[in-house]
Amino acid sequence: MIKVDSNVSHRKTCRRLNTPNQAHELTFSCFHNQKFLSSPRTCQWLLESIDSARQKLDFSLWGYVFMPDHVHLLIRPRQKAYSISEILKRIKTPVAVRAIGYVKNNNPADLARLATGQTYRPYRFWQKGGGYDRNINRIDTLLESIRYIHNNPVRKGLVDHPGKWYYSSALEWKDPGKGPLRIDRSDWPVFV
Repeated sequence: MIKVDSNVSHRKTCRRLNTPNQAHELTFSCFHNQKFLSSPRTCQWLLESIDSARQKLDFSLWGYVFMPDHVHLLIRPRQKAYSISEILKRIKTPVAVRAIGYVKNNNPADLARLATGQTYRPYRFWQKGGGYDRNINRIDTLLESIRYIHNNPVRKGLVDHPGKWYYSSALEWKDPGKGPLRIDRSDWPVFV
């Protein structure tokens, strides 16, 4: 059975297919594509948030890269019933709350970069909307996704080799335990 999430709080609806045993390639961006993830502090908050969400919502993390202005994740929920929208909320919200709070307390002049002009949500860390979500159920597509994620910093000219970008699973795939966030190899790949 395929469950569909609809994020009805926005004008643009993002449909997500919550299909058991399928991986999801997720991409989400910083507000107005600003380079908020250039800060190691903010990246650390994101690492902690992904790890916390992974434990609470029971998903495998197979790949990731934090670019200065966006994030790519490759995950596979382990439960038959799950919500990608809830997973994204559990990852993104704690980072946004911490980042906005930090700016308010330590650099209020920078709040203008986060300002939305709206009363009900005056500041944003993440771009509004659901981002990109692609279901993956084939090994060749999965491998292509991993290569794409790991090569993103190279394509953007930030490093000359994927393993040189710290906030990426490339190093973790090559040398387990050396990356900033453990990946889950135990169920790689499980497609039914």
